[in-house]
Amino acid sequence: MDTVTTRGRHQPNPDRINDPDEPVWDPSADAKHWRAVWQYRAKRAHRDVTTLEAQRQRAMRVVEGNQAVKSARFVKTQGATRVFDQTTFDRATQIAGWKGYITNLDADTMGAAEVVASYHQLWHVEQSFRMSKTDLRARPMFHHTRDAIEAHLTVVFTALAVARYMQTQTGVSLKRIITTLKPLREFTGQLGDHEITFPPDIPADAQQLLDGLNITS
Repeated sequence: MDTVTTRGRHQPNPDRINDPDEPVWDPSADAKHWRAVWQYRAKRAHRDVTTLEAQRQRAMRVVEGNQAVKSARFVKTQGATRVFDQTTFDRATQIAGWKGYITNLDADTMGAAEVVASYHQLWHVEQSFRMSKTDLRARPMFHHTRDAIEAHLTVVFTALAVARYMQTQTGVSLKRIITTLKPLREFTGQLGDHEITFPPDIPADAQQLLDGLNITS
């Protein structure tokens, strides 16, 4: 479902509820609002309902005095008494299974399904940042000038791009690629007047990775 939602304190047109058609977000006409794409999934609804029921039971234990008072959802205070917030619980139950995705791209640029799919791929970005801090050792950075910092980050992100390419092409982790290929060494030596290159002995697992990367030995 493609809609228009609030951005900051700016409110959408209140008359929009009288229009049976879904509102179409326009970047020029709706500059003070966001485009929101809503998706419903039965699996998510089941998980949300299960979570809400657990929260309801916890709230009831707090209200009845059977559990120490901590931060509990659906508990509100009326005077000196804690009561269960049925209105908020009912509203949360009604939207179980729904999830919203906010974007500033119009529907012509990216359709609703593509917006949702793009958000579901964010774990690749998160994984890349974990790689940059672990496998690539992007930090700590002992640099103090802008040129040095930019040069360092350029090397790190270039290595990250190469690492992601290698993972995609071979289907194995970067750690395994490194441990498999790192022992391979090529030696060039001088024997009399002749320069001789001694290629490494490539085991089968390393050769499989090289084949996946289209690297000829």
